[in-house]
Amino acid sequence: MTTIVYTHEACLEHRPGTHHPESPARLTAVLQALRAPAFAPLEWREAPLGSREQVELIHDHAFVDEVARLAPASGYALLDGGDTVMSPGSWEAVMRCVGAACAGVDAVMAGQAHNVFCATRPCGHHAEPDRAMGFCIFNQAAIAAVHALDTYGLSRVAVIDFDVHHGNGTQAAFFNRPELFYASSHQSPFYPGTGSASEHGVADNIVNVPLPRGCDSALFRERTAEVILPALREFDPQLIIISAGFDAHALDPLAELNLEDDDYRWVTDELMQIADHCCEGRIVSILEGGYSLEALASSTAVHVRTLMKANPMRR
Repeated sequence: MTTIVYTHEACLEHRPGTHHPESPARLTAVLQALRAPAFAPLEWREAPLGSREQVELIHDHAFVDEVARLAPASGYALLDGGDTVMSPGSWEAVMRCVGAACAGVDAVMAGQAHNVFCATRPCGHHAEPDRAMGFCIFNQAAIAAVHALDTYGLSRVAVIDFDVHHGNGTQAAFFNRPELFYASSHQSPFYPGTGSASEHGVADNIVNVPLPRGCDSALFRERTAEVILPALREFDPQLIIISAGFDAHALDPLAELNLEDDDYRWVTDELMQIADHCCEGRIVSILEGGYSLEALASSTAVHVRTLMKANPMRR
């Protein structure tokens, strides 16, 4: 067994506009990095199409209908002002995102892989049950978590989010569901304005770690180690899903944190140690943000290289 990467060329056809930060070049940079010789052991799989039933594990039926209705045959459709834009290829792209995330859960639950990385776009963690926002149409990480509960009878699934922006959509979907755990480290104050440390969820199943502008590696690691990792261990998840955003990197043009590539190695390794202890190493990691192509490529490479070092003795 090794690490599986799910991707699909349709994810390059979500084209929200020439100057939009969430560009196809992001995924191209990731795929080029992961095609380097060091990643030869990866198993590559085509992301299947997700189903409406999977999307509606999280999203309201009326909202999904509205997105489907607005999906353009030509030109653009704006879902939330100007941030979240659909082009003719966006519907298939986002359904491949959903399909990849759910297939990743299926693969690790079946013991086909140590872990999975979903190299897909657009990102998803801002999408709430009844609205798209922040470049995100459907919330594939949240969907994958509920898919795991419903399909495999799990009772505890965790999503860990180290994107620089708070995943308000995942928090909203999980807030009143004690079987789902969400922890986020994120710049604050910053978009979308949620993610206060006082937001705990119905059963202390929400853990937020706001980080100040200029936060460096030492503070990120300290706050993660003191707050997120102990809470995750206490929750004792049967599956860990990672919302893997790399826009807290010092080179990212849209944010103001100062993480480095090695911070992503560190946090990935810490999560893998907990996964080994709690859930037979099962991790599904899903690409979220990251808008410096250089930093996105190098950080993703470090993240996936660390996933590839999963302990083969745990099963």
